[in-house]
Amino acid sequence: MDINSFVANFAEQFEDTDVNVIRADTKFHEIDEWSSLVAMGVIAMVKIRYGKSLSGTDLRACVSVEDVYNLIMKK
Repeated sequence: MDINSFVANFAEQFEDTDVNVIRADTKFHEIDEWSSLVAMGVIAMVKIRYGKSLSGTDLRACVSVEDVYNLIMKK
């Protein structure tokens, strides 16, 4: 898994947000569309695509998309 493919997969979880505005340094909590539903989509995507477990607490502790990526890489 590389950061660019992870960012693309992360961005796919948003329906109304342009995927081009989501980068590794994006503070995803600040995206207007961010919600508990999108968070659940991210958690499911991580489990399905990467075989890693991510909790809501894990996501809340992350600031940027890259933080999520780094957390997954440590698991």
